[in-house]
Amino acid sequence: MRLDFYLSHVTNLARKASKVAISKSRVTVNGEVIKKANHPVEENDVICLDAVPLAWPSEGYYLMYKPAGYVCATQDADHPVVIDLLETHLGQPLKVVGRLDKDTTGLLLFTTDGQWLHRITSPKSVCQKRYWMTLAEPIDDHALTQLEEGVMLNGEQAPTLPAKAERITETEIFLTIQEGKYHQVKRMLAAVGNRVETLHRDQIGPLALDEGLQPGEFRELTKDEVAYF
Repeated sequence: MRLDFYLSHVTNLARKASKVAISKSRVTVNGEVIKKANHPVEENDVICLDAVPLAWPSEGYYLMYKPAGYVCATQDADHPVVIDLLETHLGQPLKVVGRLDKDTTGLLLFTTDGQWLHRITSPKSVCQKRYWMTLAEPIDDHALTQLEEGVMLNGEQAPTLPAKAERITETEIFLTIQEGKYHQVKRMLAAVGNRVETLHRDQIGPLALDEGLQPGEFRELTKDEVAYF
């Protein structure tokens, strides 16, 4: 890890301020003053700022109940972004694990751990995601069977992978998929002649959205939950 990134990660200093602190000889690594921001540091190094030892940063893992109206990005000129709901509280360089549409609600994950993120989002990984939705029209058994067997989406070269579709009411279903194509759930329902009106994700793999969380609230994952992926 670069020294300036490390410093901004474990202190309240922004990246620019971290570089300034390094250039002013305020930072030592293993007792030696380091003035290069890109100096590589490792977990067993003793790193001090103003002679005060700093700890190695631990990775962060969080679960949020995403509210409607927020986009899954770090910044957006026209809409509020989900990252602001966390970073104002946590001060960590978090990344969104996958995406939900602006109008979609439900379970969303964040982490500082790039490898963990990749294990969940990589096309090579089989990570099931369950969605609850309301539909514009009643859905029949034939359409449910089509969803489960795989449908051809507009612009794609192959049908979707097998899914699990469960009817709740005539116009409500659970749909569990193992891919993450662009607007996949909405496109799948369009492929069987229906339209999604509201969409909510309540599960990723074995991890379910907490019943007690309200839209916009979040919590840290437990070690056992992190180990799911």
